[in-house]
Amino acid sequence: MMAHHRVDCGDLPVELTLSVFQPGAGPVEVNLMAMVTRVLPLAEQVGLLSRLYEQALESLGLDRSTAVFRRLFCSDPANQAEQLLTSPLLADDCATSWVGQAPVGPGKVALWAYHLGDPRGPLATSRDGATFALHRDTLTHYWTTGLAAAQAPDAYSQSEAVIKAYVDILGGRALTLADHLVRTWFFVRDIDVNYQGLVKARRELFDIHGLTADTHYTASSGIGGESANTRALVFLDAWSIAGVRPEQIRYLKARDHLSPTNTYGVTFERGTAIGYRDRTHALISGTASIDERGRILHPGNVERQLERTLENVEALLAEAGATGVDMSHWIVYLRDVSDEPLIRARMRQRYGDAPMVFLDAPVCRPGWLVEVEGIAMVPGDYPAFPHF
Repeated sequence: MMAHHRVDCGDLPVELTLSVFQPGAGPVEVNLMAMVTRVLPLAEQVGLLSRLYEQALESLGLDRSTAVFRRLFCSDPANQAEQLLTSPLLADDCATSWVGQAPVGPGKVALWAYHLGDPRGPLATSRDGATFALHRDTLTHYWTTGLAAAQAPDAYSQSEAVIKAYVDILGGRALTLADHLVRTWFFVRDIDVNYQGLVKARRELFDIHGLTADTHYTASSGIGGESANTRALVFLDAWSIAGVRPEQIRYLKARDHLSPTNTYGVTFERGTAIGYRDRTHALISGTASIDERGRILHPGNVERQLERTLENVEALLAEAGATGVDMSHWIVYLRDVSDEPLIRARMRQRYGDAPMVFLDAPVCRPGWLVEVEGIAMVPGDYPAFPHF
């Protein structure tokens, strides 16, 4: 059901890959990754990505109204903000996210876009400030992007303020962290210095709001990333679902491969599987070369770390009835960009033309040289569950 494609861009210096997932006659889900492969001015790069993105949608019979989420990865957010924020790629017709995580290679910017085509008709959407809503039968998906609190003095205080602000956003919709939050991305400037402030604030606030080792956490990535506001040490993108039922959600553990995260003081799930009427989504958190006791495996050897990382991901996916070929996209974070040619070759050898982006973004422990995340999609048959 999952099909991966490399789009022929002719002589244009763009690599564009996409995945298409459609079980039966239900909605089609498309993930697209695009990056520039030649040194060009930023305006030309953005123009190229915009043009080829539109052409790819047209070839699939989709238009911009089917967009649900777009994220731009950029090399210098403080200096690129004006051009990026006025580009069609960050138009407010969907949830839009952008983060300072430089694409590895000559490109200054890369695109991840997620579209949903429904044969029943146009998508029902709305926006309220930083939050975009996709209304689907009895469910509403809320994407909130770019939450920051740069006025606070340190990473702990900023993280605390950001999480409290998000709790208020959910509360205004009668939602809670414990019952409705399914995915977070915490982007941390100078992660080797500031990550522990995030860890402490998140652990304390999650405990207050019912996310504990005895209940559950949520799928997440805590990763190096920068905002255009150079005073922002932490900022947040998050996804919650109103109307989701507890029986739709399973937390992926793979305990023979990975430790519980609270073993080393952090508070997130390794993965979360969400069942719908005709499909399951497996949300894979940022995953690295770790063992069942929480130890970093293969320090200093990026190739062996990648092998163990992918083994861990495959173990998580197996609990959701999925494999690596069911991944709709891969985001690959690298501490040392010189490792990219090797990592790219191994990823392409294993997963073919699946959408991938390779980013200069250090992981939360210095010993981890590579981390990956993504979402797998597999058909399901759950007549009692809501439609996606």
